Order: sequence, then structure tokens, then C-alpha cells
Amino acid sequence: MNRRRSLFTLAALAPLIAAGCMSSTDSGGGNGPTTQSATGVWSGTDSVSGLGLTALINAAGQAMFIRADGMLFTGTVQVDGSNLALSVDGYPDFAQLFSDGSDYGIGTLNGNVTSGSSITATLSFMTSNNTAITGDWSLNYEALSDDGSSTTAISGNFTDNVTATVYSISTTGALSGQNQSNGCTLSGSVSSADSMHDLYEITYTYANCTGTYAALNGVQLSGLATLNSMLSPAQITLALTGATASDHFGLVATLTGS
Repeated sequence: MNRRRSLFTLAALAPLIAAGCMSSTDSGGGNGPTTQSATGVWSGTDSVSGLGLTALINAAGQAMFIRADGMLFTGTVQVDGSNLALSVDGYPDFAQLFSDGSDYGIGTLNGNVTSGSSITATLSFMTSNNTAITGDWSLNYEALSDDGSSTTAISGNFTDNVTATVYSISTTGALSGQNQSNGCTLSGSVSSADSMHDLYEITYTYANCTGTYAALNGVQLSGLATLNSMLSPAQITLALTGATASDHFGLVATLTGS
């Protein structure tokens, strides 16, 4: 099944060069002359593939880079001065595969960040079937990053634009969901460790799925989300990953409020 999602547009990220001594995550605190922050929602384009990109990076440095074809690159950002670096794991959006049939890979991302302004970086990545993927990324800070976050703000009912799964989020962050066509149910939670930025930590587990989605039963997925309340209805963009002993899963979704 080919699952393509609507995403923010992100800038082109370049191949990752080996970083020097990295002493911090997103918040900086390294040895450079200035301390920059990568926290926020970022958008731009990958000049190598020509595809749009969206980045979600929380204050702990947890990062989700979403390419417009559903490819997902994740890792923990380290910032030293203005230098940015991370090791990345890569996943196709469920139930896609990379062009060589693999569902996972690893790589690096190196570049520079200016707080609340821009990220430029180079991606160097290899799938588990030994296909190289490179990228030159240039991302801009999205104003919605500063909208803040709370479980009350993100509460409500939302529908996945592709699968029609209905998600319900309570004011305390309890998350549940159901899809009538494939039987999937999900349960989990949404939280925010940083009320100053429009970023949320999200985790949930699928159960009772049939068909293609049966592979996700019992898999705990975790990742990040952002809420765009300026749209009417509001939209959530989320990206999650999970794994079993034999398989890796990435999931990217746009949810529309009802």
C-alpha cells in the first residue's frame, strides 16, 4: 500500500559531515563562541531530491525530519556553538519501502543552526541494503514554533487524512483512536515537556489491526507532533517510529480536527 502524506515544506538538508566535540543537545552549551538552539518546527527543501522537508526538534534535542515522500530521519541533535550534528536512523512511511526494498538505514547529519532562523545541513545515509542517500537541506524556522503547547490546546478529535483513523485526545493528554475499515484501535498519550514551543511528545500502541496494518499490532510507537491552530480546522503533524525484533516502522501523518 502506498501511503503519501501532506506535510509542512522543509528546506534542503546537506550530507552530514563528522562533527567535532559535541557537548550538548538542542539547547547548546558547547565550546563555540555562540550558543544556538535547534528547538522548533522547521520547513524547507532538500536540494538533492527536490522534495520538501519538515523538522520537529524538541528542547531535549529529539528530532524528526520528514521528507515529502514520507521518508523519516530521526535522532538526537547535538549543538556546539552554532554547529549541529546527529546520528540518524531512517525509515520509510508505513507501509512503503526504500527503493531497494529495505525498511531501515543509518547515517549522519551535520551542519549549522541559527536560533529561531535557519538550519543548513548535509545528510549522508545508507539503507540496510547498502543504498546511499544524500541530502542538502536548508530549513527555516516556522513562526508557529512559538505558539506554545499544552494538552488542553491539542485536545479534541482529529482524523488521519489518509487512513481515516479517528484520534481522540483528552485535556489530560490521554490518546485513543479507531479505524473502522481495518479494525485498528490505538491507545497512548500526548504530553509536552516544553510549554514555550509548539511541540509534543507522543506515544501509542496499535491493537486489533487486520490486513497490512496487522504488522503494527503490539508495536509501541513514539515520536513528536506539532499543532497548527491557525488553520481551520486545526491540523496536527506527527511522526513516530517503532520496531520489533525483525522489522522497523516509521509513521508520518497529518490529522485534521473535527
